[in-house]
Amino acid sequence: MASVVLSEAEKVYIVHGIQADLRVDGRGCEDYRCIEVETDVVSNTSGSARVKLGHTDILVGVKAEMGTPKLENPNEGYLEFFVDCSANATPEFEGRGGEELATEIVNTLYRIFSSESTIDVKSLCINPREHCWVLYVDVLLLECGGNLFDAISIAVKAALFNTRIPKVRVLEDEEGSKEIELSDDPYDCIRLNVENVSCIITLSKIGCRHVVDATLQEEACSLASLLLSVTSRGTLTCMKKLGNGSLDPESIFEMMETGKRVGKKLHTSLQKILDKEESLGTTRQKVSD
Repeated sequence: MASVVLSEAEKVYIVHGIQADLRVDGRGCEDYRCIEVETDVVSNTSGSARVKLGHTDILVGVKAEMGTPKLENPNEGYLEFFVDCSANATPEFEGRGGEELATEIVNTLYRIFSSESTIDVKSLCINPREHCWVLYVDVLLLECGGNLFDAISIAVKAALFNTRIPKVRVLEDEEGSKEIELSDDPYDCIRLNVENVSCIITLSKIGCRHVVDATLQEEACSLASLLLSVTSRGTLTCMKKLGNGSLDPESIFEMMETGKRVGKKLHTSLQKILDKEESLGTTRQKVSD
């Protein structure tokens, strides 16, 4: 992951400010930076979104392709995640430098979407045991400015919200062979219900307090972070600790409560942005919050 080198004086300045609930950029401990969301940005995808969170820039494209259901779930479609850490995002990603981070992000996304209630994957089934929709979710890291996981989860949710899957019918002839017919109307499509898709809230422990949406400089002052997957109802679906430092049980409980509270606000703001962009139609401009 991208990192910066700070002097001891700079670290003391950041830590002392956070103890007083005043961060270097003027935010409080539970405040996000300005989030810019733009959907339908890649023409040859089924859905796409670009999210800018401070200096973190994420592009996500979703491609719906027909595939074969998995043997263990013959009546369901499924999602596949791929992450590309662009060398332009940070010099640390040159060569194979970003592979470990990409694997960590992919595993986290699979864990979040492993719950059956997240996405109705049964609606992606076309013909049980034979045909289903497979959603290939490609994540591209364009720039790293701290808080990668939160920005990626927002971008993935926005891209899935923007995704349109063509409607198909299964026709059977007299001999019993089945044929798939695609609708002639390009606007006749399936939309995904993303209400239960979680967003990631990362809380970084700095000194005696914790902050959300840490910048690269603040991440350099944090020894441990807690990554929480939170639904729009404020329910925690999974949790993961990052960093080499330790967290005591009381701190973990406080961070969980903060994560649930901040997560509900984030979901509400994001849905407002997505609904507003949707209402603007094809002439819409970028909407930020």
